Amino acid sequence: MVSLIPQPHPKERRIIFGNISQPGWSPDIDTYLASGGYDALKKALAMPPADIINEVKAANLRGRGGAGFPCGVKWSFIRRDDGKPHYIVVNGDESEPGTFKDRYILHYDPHQLIEGLVIAAFANNVHLSYIYIRCEFPHAARIVWNAIKEARARGFVGKNICGSGFDCDIYVHQGAGAYICGEETSLLESLEGKRPYPRIKPPYFPAVLGLYMKPTIVNNVETLCHVKHIINMGAAEYAKMGVAGDGGTRTLGVSGDVLKPGYYELPAGAVTLGELIFDICGGMKPGRKLKAVIPGGSSAKVMRADEVYKIKAKDADGNMVEKELKMLDVVMDAASLAAVGTMVGSGGVIVMDDSRSMVWALNNLNQFYAHESCGQCTPCREGSLWMSKMTTRMLAGGGTAQDPATLKNVADNIAGRTVCAFGEACSWPTQSFLAKFPEEFSEYAGAR
Repeated sequence: MVSLIPQPHPKERRIIFGNISQPGWSPDIDTYLASGGYDALKKALAMPPADIINEVKAANLRGRGGAGFPCGVKWSFIRRDDGKPHYIVVNGDESEPGTFKDRYILHYDPHQLIEGLVIAAFANNVHLSYIYIRCEFPHAARIVWNAIKEARARGFVGKNICGSGFDCDIYVHQGAGAYICGEETSLLESLEGKRPYPRIKPPYFPAVLGLYMKPTIVNNVETLCHVKHIINMGAAEYAKMGVAGDGGTRTLGVSGDVLKPGYYELPAGAVTLGELIFDICGGMKPGRKLKAVIPGGSSAKVMRADEVYKIKAKDADGNMVEKELKMLDVVMDAASLAAVGTMVGSGGVIVMDDSRSMVWALNNLNQFYAHESCGQCTPCREGSLWMSKMTTRMLAGGGTAQDPATLKNVADNIAGRTVCAFGEACSWPTQSFLAKFPEEFSEYAGAR
């Protein structure tokens, strides 16, 4: 298999995509071993498990699946000596619109994931792990299954891994293809063969009551790949690539109205949105202007191109002051995007130019979320469908003057009133699109 990923931009630093940038790269184990594959696992197996967890903590690795929870902290919730079976479940569902980084890892570098997973399993006293892959990725599932067989044959998976006395097996489970299974407790319900309704937290925190009601860690594909590199280079060196509280690199999938959409891997906090769009991605298409950006997958709140934010920041003397920040000057890291009211999420950057109708864009998202609601919670089940129906009617020319206010009211009554974060995921687009582009919704509603 030949990689189609382009050569890196000078501002990139590829570690997760480092292998697949090489000419003639193949996902087989011999190619992986020739590039130093499984050396990190051998190093980790000689370390005390607690030291591995501390390294991951010190590296400031945040989850790359959307929520951004510190990985090492999540691991520390598991008590190694509690006498219970422990599990690690890899979230390879990747159903967030605008996000496509994990699929590339699964297709082109599956052994990187397996190595990171086995290191995590050793650190957390886990002897059985599952890689959950959505059924729309059948090719990825076949590749990962083959990689597991190769790793087992070479002693990197299964009994007595690398002669260490540690046992860990891995299985691939294919889900039926539901956005809700990106939520960790829904994924666990699906893995158990049940309808994927999210569990109530508390008490069903996976680290306490996870798979089969036993302590479980759920990590994203990319997150576990980073573990290998933390062990190889050390926590301090890894953390230095990023910013405080957000270490290492982030893989971003840029789609939409730019000249060079695709995959990019950048140190966390190394570039602004303006640099990402106009330098790394080549700018807008000829004759078009930037209108809006969704920075972290479809559920992240939209940013308007001409927006100016007021944020709290330290001045030269270390005092906290209020300063203005243009949208294009916002740094692509978790803290900076949170400070302006959105999120880095799953790293799916969706760029829209001035040819795009914001009502059309929101309707596209509303139809998706109405289709994907699991139906457990009434506000989400009913509200997501109402929002979709309203924006569909507005696009068809049947809008009323009350529609924008009604849309906002429905969204406001979903967010914070559901078992899982799907309520926020379907509400935030409506809330932010209405707030950022009120003139377009007023026009479609016939209020002008």
